Amino acid sequence: MAPQREISAWRPGVPGVVEVFHAHYTEYAYPMHVHEAWTLLIVDDGAVRYDLDRHEHGTPHDTVSLLPPHIPHNGAPATADGFRKRVLYLDSSRLGDDLIGPAVDGPDLVDPVLRHRVGQLHTALAHPGDELEADSRLTLIAERLHGRLRPAAAGLARPDRPLAYRLRELLDARLVEGVALDEAARLVHAHPAHLVRAFSGAFGIAPHQYLMSRRVDRARRLLLDGRPPGEVAAATGFYDQSHLTRHFRRLVGVTPGRYARS
Repeated sequence: MAPQREISAWRPGVPGVVEVFHAHYTEYAYPMHVHEAWTLLIVDDGAVRYDLDRHEHGTPHDTVSLLPPHIPHNGAPATADGFRKRVLYLDSSRLGDDLIGPAVDGPDLVDPVLRHRVGQLHTALAHPGDELEADSRLTLIAERLHGRLRPAAAGLARPDRPLAYRLRELLDARLVEGVALDEAARLVHAHPAHLVRAFSGAFGIAPHQYLMSRRVDRARRLLLDGRPPGEVAAATGFYDQSHLTRHFRRLVGVTPGRYARS
């Protein structure tokens, strides 16, 4: 069988994400190289063998690999069928230089919860219009990475219902235009990770889920008024009609067009 090299790469509108890179390689091997950014790697099929700081590592199931910037590493398939991977390149605003040493010592984190969250983040990054969800998920992922690499420095978030209510008021006021997580954090004077945890703890729903459910609720009313789905998408803050359809179907169980016809 001929060697396969399938890739896709893009730069999403999420602060701190330099690049998203998905690839399927069967025989290709990376030579020693470095990146300016952090490399957050999950492997969906197969496995990767790589050297980092003159030590051999691998990517078994449920592993999240975090390769620090400026540290040489290579990479090659560890199985005959190659590997399929998803990678995020993150700048220092998400992960600081204080984590480079711990990441060199233990780059492969066997953490099923973290692995699942990184997969969810890739799904959000693939859909324009879900930047708040992606930013929120990445913020919690970065917090968990800090906790795994520097456990003594990781603190427990305390309940903060007044903060949660301030964020809810902000989301209600910015329902159509939306608000980025870092801007929301500045406006309510809180750390982004603490803000997400406070809101989720108070209301049992993440900020991005709350915002999308409010938008869908408003879209239902406009659809029943007879307005077409494309117009409703624009009027309720969705990126486009397909963005509305995806969230509408997930929350209501049918497409906006079918809902309107009912």
